[in-house]
This record gives sequence, C-alpha cells and structure tokens, in this order.
Amino acid sequence: MGYFKISLIYKGKRQAQILEAENKIDAKEKIKHKYNSAIITKIESTSAPIDVLAKDFFADLQKQFKKTININDKIATIRQIAVMTDAGLPIHDTLADVAVNTQNKQLSDIYYNISGDIDAGKSLSDSMERYRDEFGHITLAMAKLGERTGSIAASFTKLSSILESIRDNSAKFKKAIRYPMITLTAMAIAFTILIVVVVPKFKEIFKQFKTELPLPTKILLGLEYAFSNYGLIILIGLIGLIYGTLYYYKNNKNFKFQVDTILIDKRFYLINKVIFLSTMHRYTLVLGELIKSGIPVSEALNTAVGMVDNLAIRQKLEGVNANIGRGFSLSESFEQTGLFENMLLQMIRAGEASGQLDNMLEKVTQYYDMQFQSIIDNLSSYIEPIMMFFIAGLVLLMALGIFMPMWDLGKAAKGG
Repeated sequence: MGYFKISLIYKGKRQAQILEAENKIDAKEKIKHKYNSAIITKIESTSAPIDVLAKDFFADLQKQFKKTININDKIATIRQIAVMTDAGLPIHDTLADVAVNTQNKQLSDIYYNISGDIDAGKSLSDSMERYRDEFGHITLAMAKLGERTGSIAASFTKLSSILESIRDNSAKFKKAIRYPMITLTAMAIAFTILIVVVVPKFKEIFKQFKTELPLPTKILLGLEYAFSNYGLIILIGLIGLIYGTLYYYKNNKNFKFQVDTILIDKRFYLINKVIFLSTMHRYTLVLGELIKSGIPVSEALNTAVGMVDNLAIRQKLEGVNANIGRGFSLSESFEQTGLFENMLLQMIRAGEASGQLDNMLEKVTQYYDMQFQSIIDNLSSYIEPIMMFFIAGLVLLMALGIFMPMWDLGKAAKGG
C-alpha cells in the first residue's frame, strides 16, 4: 500500500486528493468511485499526509511504552493450560479459568477474549493469531501443533519448556552484564561531578598562565564549559539520540539490517559472539523441538526463523527453506548459509541419513548452549580489560589535565 496524489476536475473545479491505494490503477478506481463524474488529469506517488504520519508516530510511540507481558506470567499460564487440558477440561473452560486466576491484567484480558472467540466457533490458533506480538511465533506454532495432534497439553508443556530455556539464558546474560554496566555508569557520573565541581576551582589558576595550556587541560576546560552551560541540553540531546536511534532501529528495516550486520561482525569484540550464539541456540532449539513434535521440516523452518531477531542472520536462514524446495538437503542448505561449523554440519548430515534429525539438532542446540554459557560465565573476565582501559583513560585525563600545568608552572618558577 502507498499514497497517491490525484489531480482532478470535479464539477468544473480543479482539486487534488491524497488517498491510500495498492497502485495507480487502484487509486484511479477509488477516486472514480468517490467522484463518479470527475475527470482525472494526473496521478502520482506521494508521501503520507502529515496527519497520518503523526498518527502513525504516536501509535508507534504508544506501542514502545506499552507494558510487555512478563515472561514468567506467560509461562505460568501456559503450564496451567497444559495441566488443565491434560486433566480433561475443555479448552474454553480452561482459558476462562486462567483468565480469572492470573494476576497479570493484560494476560487476563487476552485469555478472556480468546475464550470468547472459541465459544463463538473459532479455533485456538486462529483466536491467538491476533495476539501474535504478545505470544510470539513459537506459541502460535505449538497451538497449531496441539490442534493437529489433538494434544494441547503435550504441546503447551513442551512450549513452556522452550520458553523457560529462552528466559533463563536471557536472565543469565542480563545478570552477567549488570555489574560492568553499574561500574561504568558510576565512573561516568563520578567523572562528570569532578568536571563540574573540581575543574572550576583550577580554572582561575589556569587563566593566570601566560603559556599555552596542555591538550588534556584544554579538553577538561572544554568539557567543564559544555557541562556548565549546556549540561541540560546535552542530557536531553543524549536521551533523544538514544531513543531516536532505538526507534529508528525498530522501525526501519534497512537501518536495522545494517546495525545487525555490524553487531555480528567478527571485529565487534565479544558482542558478536553473544548475539550469534544466543540466536543460533534459540533457532536450533525451536527447530529441533518442532521437528520432534511432528511438524514438517519446511513449516518448522519457517516458524523457527521467526524467532530470529537479528536480520543479518535471519536473511541467511530464510534461504534454507528455498534451497530445500530446490532439492537440497537440510545439511546442504545450512552449509550454504555459512553460519554452521563443519562439525555441526556433519552431525546434521548424520541425523538426516539415520532418520534421527531431531536428536542431532538437540545435540547442536546443546553445543550452542554450551558455548553461550561459557561466554556468559566468563563475561566479567572478558569485559574487565575494557573497563580498566576506560577507567584508566578517565583518571589519566583528569590527572594530566590538572597537574601538567602545575608542573610547567613549577619548572618556570625554578628557571626564574
């Protein structure tokens, strides 16, 4: 869909209309339907009207600040559905009971609406489809699997295990980077306070020097002037820059692809491995579980790739299904992505040959998980040199900036 500016003559008056349509032909049909006797003089592509852009912006802004569903609440309700359906309760009654008992208001409303949809004749997967953003691809896939096999309980039990594994890895990563982030933030705050409070006390002394000030001192004085006179503007600008970059990253696919490509580049120290290993672990985990559950490989690949957030990795994995459609085996298709090590490709190839692909994918998942856990467990030791370099740089700048003019003054006094 796009926007088109249509110039026309209607009842003897020239006017222009902007409307949304799939193409110029569709736009012409719509304007003819609206103005039956109009003479169309020109149709051209244009940008969306300002009111539409503003509406979309505020809708996206509201979405950004919309409270996300706590994954623990989501897992708890999924486990409750599995237990209750396993006990023989109808899915409609189960969802209604979950809606009443969950403490999460957002989840309660969702399950209540799904229960109403099922009561009206919809299937579980169709009812959950409109909550794709809240539940995710894997939840919808497992719901469809449960309907296909007739065992919602088994599918949701497996789903909760998958979500728990993803949650645990995410929590472990956040815990690992918490200490370095707190330390660096504290150092940045301390440095800012020193710039604003300590440097001004030396400023008057520095003004008395008739010689050229050293570069570190000039940097400190420049920072002090900027923080003292434009501190609030700098803070607002920094927050705006961070938010604007994140907003652009989430809403512009080209920009997101470029950033994602940089993040997994081998030159991007440490972060590239964390992102790559966590992404591949999640992908192979979901793929293996879906294949083990009986979902066709092609459908399992489409669902698993939906779990990949990094567009650079996702683009490569999306070609796997296309290659399988051309007659390639799964291992050959994986090999062409350039994402899998030769050892892992041999394991997948052996799994295909022996009919134990799901078991081999489980071993591949364990390998990625082992590599990921190794990095997380040693994250502090990896980051420590960077932190020490950053802290040493701040201390050195402060020390040289303050004491170098003093040394020069002392030398001048001795020479005098």
